[in-house]
Amino acid sequence: MKKQAKILIVDDDPDIVVAISAVLEAHDYQVVTARDGDEGLAKLRDERPQLIVLDLLMPRMDGFAVCKELKDPRRAKYANVPILILTSVKEEASRRRYELETGLSLDVDDYVEKPIDPTALLHRVEKLLKKKKA
Repeated sequence: MKKQAKILIVDDDPDIVVAISAVLEAHDYQVVTARDGDEGLAKLRDERPQLIVLDLLMPRMDGFAVCKELKDPRRAKYANVPILILTSVKEEASRRRYELETGLSLDVDDYVEKPIDPTALLHRVEKLLKKKKA
């Protein structure tokens, strides 16, 4: 069977990474993982995923910094990679923090608070990948 899209999971919680990876791989998605934003940006460059599942609160470089970095014109070639935020932080609080720190709105394709149902995760991933193709 042909593998589906490549998805980059950026999260510092190994249990979350294992759980999300298992769900996605069971549906033939290729999964690449990173433990923080620095590693995530390197994997983005090296692996060229079609979607990023990004946690916001991580050591070293957090998800907020990754979102800010991806707005840099030098990273314009990644502008079309959808970002699905998957975090324990309430959406309103995250958006407000990002606005205060950067003066910009948190421009992501979808936002899900943990814990998430595996079926809902798959639905959102499929929706974002279809939207990207269109």
